[in-house]
Amino acid sequence: MGKKYSAVREKVEEGKMYPVEECFNLLPETKTAKFDETVEVSGRLGVDPKHPEQMVRGTVVLPHGLGKKVRVIVFAKGEKAAEAKEAGADNIGAEDLAEQISKGWLDFDAAVATPDMMGVVGKLGKVLGPRGLMPNPKLGTVTFEVKRAVADLKAGKVEFRVDKAGNIHVPVGRISFGAAKLKENFMALMEAIVKAKPASSKGMYLRSLFLCTTMGPSIKLNPVEVRDSFK
Repeated sequence: MGKKYSAVREKVEEGKMYPVEECFNLLPETKTAKFDETVEVSGRLGVDPKHPEQMVRGTVVLPHGLGKKVRVIVFAKGEKAAEAKEAGADNIGAEDLAEQISKGWLDFDAAVATPDMMGVVGKLGKVLGPRGLMPNPKLGTVTFEVKRAVADLKAGKVEFRVDKAGNIHVPVGRISFGAAKLKENFMALMEAIVKAKPASSKGMYLRSLFLCTTMGPSIKLNPVEVRDSFK
């Protein structure tokens, strides 16, 4: 560890579970890089993703976005293609767009498709799937409501999903947002995660929660306080 990181690390009390308000007030003091660091939430949920009914996955539009431009492509034709253009999609197409991607073009952050285009998009599964870019009806990216889907993604819609061990890792903004906006984004995310609790999940659902900047140390949150905020 460098001297700068070590100095910042000393500001975070080891083993302490910080109240939400105190955590976000402390967060700017843990910044170590010159660039505008991303703030990420990580934690563990009381679920066993090996059982399909305990898979936690969903999306939420953060009130203040993520602080970056989101490049969105849309697979659509005719009226829906025009709707996508009006909504601000960065690239729109059908078979031509699929061919472009199959040749290696991947300069986008999210993809939307109308249901009738999934026959074309499905052939790109091996390319888009591993990168988390495959349109999915459960995430609202396979839809005829193209305008809304594009607008949500541009506004800062993020996906949350547990990994094989029941952990989550989700960005909630940039350190330059300030404590108030970051807290609002965090609470919006946590409300969606709490609402997504599987009925078969027993015991404590929010097992642990941490907040950190890209290059900074983790700050441990009190998961009980977060859970009780939504009762």
